[in-house]
Order: sequence, then C-alpha cells, then structure tokens
Amino acid sequence: MASKRQPDESVKTDKKKKKKKTTCEETAELCSVVEDEQVKKTVREAWSQRSPCRQGDLELDCHPFPHCIIKNFLGSETFVENLQRELLELNFHEKSNDLYKFKQSDDLRKRTEPHIAGLRAALFGRFRSWLGEVLGVELEPTVDISCAKYEYTDVLLCHDDELEGRRIAFILYLVPPWQSSDGGTLDLYTTDSNFQPQSIVKSLIPSLNTLVLFEVSPVSFHQVSEVLTQDKCRLSLSGWFHGPSLERPPRHIEPPVPRSPHLPRDETLLLEWVNPVYLDISYQEQIQEEFEDSSEIQLKDFLKEEKFREVREALRLTQIQWTRRGPPNKRCYEAASLDTLPQCVSACWELLRSEAFFLLLSNFTGLRLHYLCPADDDDDNKDEEREDVLDGKAMGSSTESPSSANTSREKEPSTPVCCGELRRWSHGSYTLLHDAEAARAEYALDLVLPFCGADWQSEFGGFTCYVANEEDEELLTVYPEDNSLALVYRDKETLKFVKHVNHKSSSGSANSSTYGAFYDFSFVYYE
Repeated sequence: MASKRQPDESVKTDKKKKKKKTTCEETAELCSVVEDEQVKKTVREAWSQRSPCRQGDLELDCHPFPHCIIKNFLGSETFVENLQRELLELNFHEKSNDLYKFKQSDDLRKRTEPHIAGLRAALFGRFRSWLGEVLGVELEPTVDISCAKYEYTDVLLCHDDELEGRRIAFILYLVPPWQSSDGGTLDLYTTDSNFQPQSIVKSLIPSLNTLVLFEVSPVSFHQVSEVLTQDKCRLSLSGWFHGPSLERPPRHIEPPVPRSPHLPRDETLLLEWVNPVYLDISYQEQIQEEFEDSSEIQLKDFLKEEKFREVREALRLTQIQWTRRGPPNKRCYEAASLDTLPQCVSACWELLRSEAFFLLLSNFTGLRLHYLCPADDDDDNKDEEREDVLDGKAMGSSTESPSSANTSREKEPSTPVCCGELRRWSHGSYTLLHDAEAARAEYALDLVLPFCGADWQSEFGGFTCYVANEEDEELLTVYPEDNSLALVYRDKETLKFVKHVNHKSSSGSANSSTYGAFYDFSFVYYE
C-alpha cells in the first residue's frame, strides 16, 4: 500500500530522529578514585576483610555495617548543577505511610533528560562494573533509581532495605550547604544478637555531590532522620544495585504480650468514673447500633470531667517511670511502669481492666466480653440482663457468677481477656507495621483513651491509622482527642500503626507543646 506521506516529510522526520539520538545524553565524568586501579584493589581488600580504609575522597567503614562514602563523585560542577535543575523540574508525588513521609519522583530508568540519562548510564555502566569488582560479585544490569525530596518534618524511619535481589543501596546527595541541626541525616544502627536494631551509632550529614553506598543485609538498619529546617530541600537520587542476596538468619519472633482476665471490680467503679450519660441503657443501645454499623466509635467526654482533669495533671506532674519501647524497626514510644503510677492513674487503669468495664464494653459493642453478654441466640434476654447489671444485681467477681449465666458461660469459646499500656508520645515517637504483627493478627477490640491537651493538632502526628494487610489504603484514622474514648473492632486482615510525632509538636505556642508530649491508655480486648 502506497504511503500518503510526502517523501520529503519522511526525510525530515528521520533527520529529527537522528538529531534527538545524538543529544539525549550528557556524559557523566566520575571522580578519579573510581578510575584508579590501585584504589580499587585497596578498597576490595578492605571490604573483603571488613576493615576501614581511606583513599582520597573515598572512605570505607564497616561499623556498624559496611558502607562507603565518595565525595565529589561527579567530576563536573556544571553537570551537577544541570542535574539538580532537571530533577527539580520532575513531577513529585507525596508518599506517606507508617514508615515514611516525603516526595518521590517516578522511576528514572527511562527518563531522557540529558543529565539524568548521563548519570544513569555512568552509574549502571562503568560504576556498576567497578563496584562489582570491589565486592567480588556479579552485579546485574538492573536499573533501580528514583529522586526524593525531603522537606520540613519529612522522615524515613528505621528499616533494613532488604528485598530479594538488592545487594547495595546508594544515595547521591544534591543538597545546599547542610548542617546536622537541619536533620535529614542518614543514621546507622547497631544490632543485637537477634539481629534487631538497637541504637544509632553513626549519622552521615548530607553533602553536595557525595555518594553513599552500603551493603543490604540482615543488619543494615538505617533511617533518614526528620528534616528540621523549613528553608532547605534535601534532594537526593537513590536506588539499589542488584545481585545475589546475602544469607538471612531466621527472623526473630517477639514473645506475645501477656493477656489477663478482668479484675473483680463492681459497678461502683463505673458510677465513680464514667460520665453518667454512658450508663443509660437506651443510650448504650444507640451506641451499639452505631458501632455495629461501622465497627468503630468515639465517645466524647467519656470520663467525668473532674476525674479526667485529676488524671491528666497527675500524668504531667508526677514521677512516673517511663521505659522506651523498641526495637526501632517496630516501635518507638515510652510505656509507664505500673508500680510507679500515682493513685488516681492506677485507679483509672483498674477501671479499664475491671469486670464492670468489660460488661460495659459488651453493651457498647455487642461483643462477648462478659458472661452476661448473650450469644446471638439469646437476644431476647439481652435487655433484662442489662437492667440487672445496672441495678447492681449481677456484678462482682466472675468467680461468683449467678447460676442464670451458666448456660452462656458454657457456650463461650474462651474467657475474655485484655492487655494494655499507659503510653507517652513525644517528638520522634511512632509504631510501624511489621510481618510478625500481620502473622499474629486476630479479631480484637482496640481502646484508646487520650490525655493530650485541647490544642494538640493532627499535623503533629500521633494519630492511629488502620490499614488492610498488604494494602496502602487507609481504612480509618483515629485522631487523639482529650477524654474521647475510641473503640475500633478489627479483623485478621486489619493492622494499625501510630504516625510519627514530628517536630511541629515541640515548637510553636500550642498548649500541648508546653509539655512536649501526650499520653494515652491503650487496651486490646479479646472475646
């Protein structure tokens, strides 16, 4: 079939194509240490022996795990400036989950900007060959590279980078003059005998045109600390060189958190502590209807105001002993030592563990958290049993249950139990999703009762997010609110995390920042 296009148009198009091919890539000159055969030999020996060495602009250190710093990585300042310009013109996407918050470009493996293409060719061509010889392994030609912008309060929390095929991680910094007080450092962690991260022992400050490499392994735990400056952008290129993965030991499994049945406390505790509106039977029925529709509810002004104020002041002013909870690849917050709680705080703790409260939760949710809560086929007797409870006729220790409850007890698959903590959240606190949590996920009722100050803002972090297992989409977000009891029922496919508490929480004039922290009682109840 004859072409409808004129011959001269075809020629012009071909010329355009040829011209495009000759101008699509600028050659990236690498620093002289990469071209020096003696340097390569020295670094290879040092890496294999896990010993430090320094060769001009190249420094190798193996504590806490092997990493290499190459200053002045690109030989031309003009190339670096043009590379920065091209990168800043890219489209960036907000990235935020339990582990990080920053902006990221699309994958750069096919970008055609001259300096991006030139750097990519140099990294995954000449430099990959050099790195493979230093490591003594065959690195694959796989291209894995993107650009990240970290700005005020952006962070990447503790992780090890391990994923099948990743052998060496790299970061090329393209930043303005940077100090440690600006945050955004690359922090390296030591590990314990279970290959769990312990503490930060080295922090690398970003520096223009500096390349950092480290070996991806079971101990390569690191983080990008929160950016604390509002005036600078931490721009970097990062990715991985792929090759045979290092052998991984069995993953450490944490012991399960101990669970306890309720404490034998009667309804007088509810009358003393709980807002009377929540003890009204008809209102409890409304709450249960709403909860059954959405599997979550927030009950505002839950405690009596005078009780709430008493506990809040005691949390701020007393000498409660707080212990840091870790490891940092899973969590970072403080938990109270229960034997150091002042009397009013201890009484609030007992309230949430009491038999009376278990039954109240049953009435709020319809869950079987007490032997008096009827099974599905006992709905006809529900109202009568609730009235007995509020009249005080059926309350007391579970070992002294009335005979009328024997049938219900026999139907129960297990004794309702709970576990809980009193937690303190301050700048840098968070929890993360992790594989062990997903493996152990089960049906449960979460309770959170915050003491945070009226001016605590959502932009500070510290809110709880619920997500579907292996999905990024958030199902529910629960923000801390003074004296607002949050109840959430989750299934085996639902996980939760507490978002990193950022620098905004400890700056400004908000009442909450006066104390620099907020507190909450966190309990989980199981039928």
